[in-house]
Amino acid sequence: MDTGLAGKRVLVTGASGGIGAACSRAFAGEGCEVVVHYHQGRERAEALASELGGAPLVQADLRDENETDRLFGEAGALDVCAAVAGVWPEEDVPLWELPLARWEETLRANLTATFLTARGFLRGGGESLVLVGSTAGLFGEAGHADYAAAKSAVVHGLLLSLKNEVVRIGSRARVNAVAPGWTESPMTRGSLTPETLERVTRTMPLKKVAQPEDVAAQVVVLASDKLSGHVTGQVLTVAGGMEGRVIET
Repeated sequence: MDTGLAGKRVLVTGASGGIGAACSRAFAGEGCEVVVHYHQGRERAEALASELGGAPLVQADLRDENETDRLFGEAGALDVCAAVAGVWPEEDVPLWELPLARWEETLRANLTATFLTARGFLRGGGESLVLVGSTAGLFGEAGHADYAAAKSAVVHGLLLSLKNEVVRIGSRARVNAVAPGWTESPMTRGSLTPETLERVTRTMPLKKVAQPEDVAAQVVVLASDKLSGHVTGQVLTVAGGMEGRVIET
């Protein structure tokens, strides 16, 4: 199927991670010129850029306003942005024990970074933005109230405000979000023990976690004006049918 993305210039943030790398490969496979962003995973990002035939590589801490603005200056004119970068704190901590420092850092790494990314992209006139949230933002996640709150803000308040604002930039400008559930990636691999896998798939009829490519395919679909030109302000959940409740005992 022709996505109409050939020749488009696409920024993928967090491209050194599992979902970001898969998104970069998927866009490249559609004939896009992919700009690969990373923060700390330099070796993985360089390997990915080389795999994609020498893709442009940009480094920035997206929690920092000046660094994010510099990134967009270096990235040049963009047609599409996939705002994938985010951090899931692995340790389970109930809210009453959650330090303020972790709360603030999680919101900066997920919500503030997404805000700065969206702002930089839209200031440059970009018209197709895909945010990456999480099922934690839809159903909550015990032990990770900070992450759930940040991702909920991304896929609700931020997304729904932006879809009404972006048309001031272009009458066909769109913003959507993908909400992955448990996905095998460098960020989650250490937590996906057999016990955890058995527990989390109890809420899923498909009884498996996603691969990064499952998420990337939906990011590409939403980014495409040809496939999703009348879709904006929507959250596409990629989570094996997760319902947020145990459906089998």
